[in-house]
Amino acid sequence: MTMFEELRQLASVDLFEESRKEDAFVGRPFYLDFDRLRLMSNDKWKQGVGGVPAGAFLLALYNGEADVDEALLLRVLRPTKLPTDDDMVMAMVDYYKEVPRDGSGASLDSYTRSEFQFSGLECRVIGTFYRDEARVTRFAGDLDNFYAPHNYRVVKPSGKILEYIVNFREQGIPGGKGDERIGRVRYSSSMRHHTGDEVPVYVSALDFLGKRTALFGMTRTGKSNSVKKIIQATVGISDSGIKIKDEPILPVGQIVFDINGEYANANQQDDGTAIFEQYPNDVTRYSVLEKPGFKVMKLNFHHSILEGYGLLTSLLSDDKSTYTQAFCSIDWTEPDSGDFSAKTRYDVKRAAYQACLKAAGYNNGGQKIWFKSNKDIMGSGIPGLNGVDPSQGISLDDAIAWFTAAWEHYDNPKGPFQAYKIAKGRDWADEDTKTLMRFLTRRQKPGASVNEAGFTKLIKHRSLHTDKSTGSFEIEIVTLLRAGKIVILDLSQGNPDVQRTYSDRVSRAIFNEAMDKFIKNDLTNFVQMYFEEAHNLFPRKEEKDLTQIYNRIAKEGQKLQLGLCYATQEVSSISGSILKNTQNWFVSHLNNRDELRELDKFYDFEDFTESLRRTTDKGFIRLKTDSNTFIVPIQVDPFKVAGV
Repeated sequence: MTMFEELRQLASVDLFEESRKEDAFVGRPFYLDFDRLRLMSNDKWKQGVGGVPAGAFLLALYNGEADVDEALLLRVLRPTKLPTDDDMVMAMVDYYKEVPRDGSGASLDSYTRSEFQFSGLECRVIGTFYRDEARVTRFAGDLDNFYAPHNYRVVKPSGKILEYIVNFREQGIPGGKGDERIGRVRYSSSMRHHTGDEVPVYVSALDFLGKRTALFGMTRTGKSNSVKKIIQATVGISDSGIKIKDEPILPVGQIVFDINGEYANANQQDDGTAIFEQYPNDVTRYSVLEKPGFKVMKLNFHHSILEGYGLLTSLLSDDKSTYTQAFCSIDWTEPDSGDFSAKTRYDVKRAAYQACLKAAGYNNGGQKIWFKSNKDIMGSGIPGLNGVDPSQGISLDDAIAWFTAAWEHYDNPKGPFQAYKIAKGRDWADEDTKTLMRFLTRRQKPGASVNEAGFTKLIKHRSLHTDKSTGSFEIEIVTLLRAGKIVILDLSQGNPDVQRTYSDRVSRAIFNEAMDKFIKNDLTNFVQMYFEEAHNLFPRKEEKDLTQIYNRIAKEGQKLQLGLCYATQEVSSISGSILKNTQNWFVSHLNNRDELRELDKFYDFEDFTESLRRTTDKGFIRLKTDSNTFIVPIQVDPFKVAGV
């Protein structure tokens, strides 16, 4: 039987009728309010249903009027005290005093044993299943009324009833395009009472499209596997014919910012289940290093002046030296084509910048560059300048020599540059060009000795340059995403600065292009963005600048049809503005009370605080999705490559 056939059968389940038939009695309530239910149970009853672990779902079935179908959905929290417990404890103590230490002696009589087996359980009231006037089953995340506790009978759902509960959505049971089995219900780390009857849990890609999704947990607890399952579900909804607000869902673009390289490469720890193996015809992989099967995520800094310069300034942003800050503040605004003087100055500035790149080892394949000098400079008799006409094209090595000589003699009272200033009433070089000549020569002032690092600060980043490509990889990536493809950025070989810079630039390019389409009211597809080790990329919780690109995607992405999925070990590391806009939550083992306190602020994760700290099982997730009102504890299925 296929998944969809199983789900069609599930949709026909009558929750109320089946629950009343099932022999799964757990106990009777003795206290009930809008948030809590306390019930009396018995060892025999608990044993009969395979145990009642913390986090288990229970149903309190209303047994009043025959025509009222209502069941309270409960979650087991902890033991609670029965009114008779004090008497039971006194009786136990008296009994223990009489029993020899070796355990021999008279056993309990049947009446006393029966009394000792009773215990109390405290449960959270999650909500109410009920039938509306049209006899359609609904779920409400609260109670609008409750009756005296004796009107309820509490059972532990299992099998198809439990499957119906955990997969219930307001629009019906899942079973369409984009639905994917994510795992099975799991209540505890111990599998002692596991019956073998798996209760599957499904997710819908509609929950993730344009939404925020968080995956929290320690290393190797199943975060990456869960991301792969989400990607798998999202592929299933592409071009499915499903409509959102009367608009068809176009093929969804997906991009993974792969800090550890586990999506782009065959990962032996996960049995080689890399995403590119699942979808070889739809995945394009990029890397900061040249290697087979990958496109190189590099720029030709000489061709893409603005993009390359922006990348360098991002990498140098923490450098506080005066000349580096001046280098990072150069204005590259293109002058009006009719302003010949401004165009000449811009060409000189561009040539000086390219000379700095060449000096740092950024080759340009031997191509020549052009800019205008003047007759006084060409006839100055200064080596490197005399007789050199850059307007006819010179090599970058000659350009280095030209600008070095120009800066050496720039303040010479008898030199051509001072003569130009006297004749024209302004400097030959603007302030940006002077900054670049200083950066190139490493001399603070013309004629001074070398006393600055200058262009050598660019050397460590020259691995990001290529003299082969001429286009911007960001534009190419956006084009692939708009075509509904999967892009994986392998950032595992980059240092943290490079990782953040590439992530920021690509994210900003995607956001800006989406904003442009939104302003133009263009029909567009969804783009899903996945960030591994997000604490290395996202702004910290205490960061006050809400204009950073990840904050903007979190707050504005839904209207732009941009989905954000982020995985990290640290809840506290994520900006509050991102957490507050997160709709889907996958949470596994966290070993730190501080992190758990941060998690307690959202939904009812406080119910799972202790189990999240204790249980370390890989793939044991507490799941909250956008279409489900309550958290479901699950064991995530291993990601499978097609045909395996």
